[in-house]
Amino acid sequence: MAQQSQEDEMIVIAHRGASGERPEHTLAAYDLAIAQGADYIEPDLVPTADGVLVARHENAIGGTTDVADRPEFAERRTTKVVDGEEVTGWFTEDFTLAELRTLRARERLPEIRPANTAYDGLYEVPTLAEVIQLVQASEEQSGRPIGLYPELKHPTYFEELGFDVAATLVEQLHEAGYRGEDAPVFIQSFEIGVLVRLNEMTDLPLVQLVNVAGGPFDRQDLTWPEMLGIDGMTEIARYADGIGAPITLVLSEQGTSTGFVERAQSAGLLVHAWTLRRENAFLPPSLQRGEAPSDHGCAEQLLLMLQAVGVNGVFADQPGMAVEWRDRAAMPPCATRRPADAER
Repeated sequence: MAQQSQEDEMIVIAHRGASGERPEHTLAAYDLAIAQGADYIEPDLVPTADGVLVARHENAIGGTTDVADRPEFAERRTTKVVDGEEVTGWFTEDFTLAELRTLRARERLPEIRPANTAYDGLYEVPTLAEVIQLVQASEEQSGRPIGLYPELKHPTYFEELGFDVAATLVEQLHEAGYRGEDAPVFIQSFEIGVLVRLNEMTDLPLVQLVNVAGGPFDRQDLTWPEMLGIDGMTEIARYADGIGAPITLVLSEQGTSTGFVERAQSAGLLVHAWTLRRENAFLPPSLQRGEAPSDHGCAEQLLLMLQAVGVNGVFADQPGMAVEWRDRAAMPPCATRRPADAER
């Protein structure tokens, strides 16, 4: 059983760090999330050409670094098929760590988060080792536990290229002192096979990520809806401790329970919902405030809805907001304001 129980308070997971306020997957984003009180920080992991795990949301790095502006790497631009989809760009597995170190991070969503572009060009792409070092140093300084919530991206794809990302991750976590079911770690993936294998390699808690449509890349015979009935969730519980689901699977359009949380928890699974974001672009119409997609809506109310239906954790781009309103026993002021009344 994972270190979190069904009775514990909802945890806040900093989605790619405090990615609503700093370029995602940078030490600055993780550090800010820790300062804001996040319980866990989430590094997505992909390998370099020399097998080092680094924090990027995917292996294509054109949208989150300045690689497109680097003439010395122009010839590295290529087209690959990743998880069945054709992708054109620059890929971490084609760069050594030393080469990747020369790049600088950029804001992924400049139209939605223009303030974050002030930090473009300031930060390197961090390694998993550096993320662990930051977390452990912050724990020592603050005196509070801070968890790691890594995601293995495209494990089948990388296995076919000769990278054993699962073994590399487990080795690094174990060497850093993260061992056993009570360690402050959750390892997540959308693929089933890598989680089944991880369950044999480590006692660290595991989370099966799911989605609304489609299915796991490594199991073309399965769809997400087929996996999310009580029988499917019981099967997930054989190899995982939790399930990571989009908010739309957890909440109805009216903000009430869909039964997903109850079904998962009855199978013995924790439920961690993704992703809470303040901007209108990511909120349902009833919670939007102002007119622009970048305007902040009433994400606080969405958080309280998730808390009310019993989710065990929430991924948040603005973890400070999530921590604050999780700990308050009051409805946020924005919940009483109609969209037309919101400040422009």
